[in-house]
Amino acid sequence: MIEQPTEITLHQHSRELEIAFSDGSRHRLPYEFLRVYSPSAEVRGHGPGQEVLQIGKQDVNVLGIEPVGSYALKISYDDDHDTGLYSWEYLRYLGSNHETLWHDYLQKMEAAGKTRQPSRG
Repeated sequence: MIEQPTEITLHQHSRELEIAFSDGSRHRLPYEFLRVYSPSAEVRGHGPGQEVLQIGKQDVNVLGIEPVGSYALKISYDDDHDTGLYSWEYLRYLGSNHETLWHDYLQKMEAAGKTRQPSRG
């Protein structure tokens, strides 16, 4: 059975989504991290190896969240991204693997010669 969240809080100052589950686990997920690991086809592609590296998302903000049924959240970002549903299972996965996933993302950015900084102009 998928654990249900008992609390979901947006911390706009620290730009983190905090989610607590019924088993007592709690995760704080930075907006940038959530954005670059969006479950949307735009980010993940339509199959293995089709992922699209998200660049320039360091300053991304969440405009809002809305529940989708009893299984997911839809997150709207200020860069007009609002596709992809973050299931409870996926949010738990992101929280439990945050450090490893973030490290992998930073390595991919470095290998691609890209930056987390948004382009200005």
